[in-house]
Amino acid sequence: MTDKQDIAPDSTAARVALWRALHVQSDPPPHVLEDEIGLTLLAPDAGWRSRGDMDPQFTRPFRASIVARARFIEDLVVEQAGRGLDQYVILGAGLDSFAQRRPEIASHLKVFEVDQPGPQAWKRQRLIELGFGVPDWLRLVPVDFEAGGSWRDALVSAGFDDSKPAIVVSTGVSMYLTREANAATLREVAALAPGSMLAMTFLLPLEMADPEVRPGLEMAEKGARASGTPFLSFFTPPDILALAREAGFREARHVSAADLTERYFKGRTDDLRPPNNAEELLVANT
Repeated sequence: MTDKQDIAPDSTAARVALWRALHVQSDPPPHVLEDEIGLTLLAPDAGWRSRGDMDPQFTRPFRASIVARARFIEDLVVEQAGRGLDQYVILGAGLDSFAQRRPEIASHLKVFEVDQPGPQAWKRQRLIELGFGVPDWLRLVPVDFEAGGSWRDALVSAGFDDSKPAIVVSTGVSMYLTREANAATLREVAALAPGSMLAMTFLLPLEMADPEVRPGLEMAEKGARASGTPFLSFFTPPDILALAREAGFREARHVSAADLTERYFKGRTDDLRPPNNAEELLVANT
């Protein structure tokens, strides 16, 4: 039987972390996000940048999208913390590094990282080994989704106060869930205390993507299917907005790649930008 206490992050989570580091190491400043924590946790062999999925040119639009979504959410969390919100929930946290990179903000919050038990146990061990530790305000919340675990119940057990608002984020997850599972997650977040906020990414239908990134997305879809974690859900912006409103959110808005480009990549001379109509963001309020 597999020991669920010692399972390294899956290839998708590791790739995202390495792309964040690649942005710092390969793209000229100013950097949208400076994050090499995941690289430190993973400690890959010295030739990691020579891997096919790390090719600086091929991965360029994808790593731009990854750092743009991370920076947008981080700015949102900082903004909400400044307004007094003090609960931050990360669904499918993977190798998220907000707590390690921004302790001056995170230490004033309760940060709940929700993830599968095995990868999360691995991350906990690595944080301790590397001296980051797991402070009391950082709650690592294991939930076995495959066994039907409830993230809402697990959060409350970990000290989440469901009478107070929270910001809940989910990035790079919705495409692996059925439409029904996505709708259920939206309903659960919409039922949180008034003043709560959700920020989640969604993948547009592949045929809508910029032509230069469509082959890469199709390759990712094929690889996901081959590894047993197929892409199950694609949404157009009107579709995801309608789903959020049906779930009970008071307000919902779409944040496009063009919005992110204007906000974080304007004036760059290297043409680094997230691709249009690929992975974009839903922001919704209760």
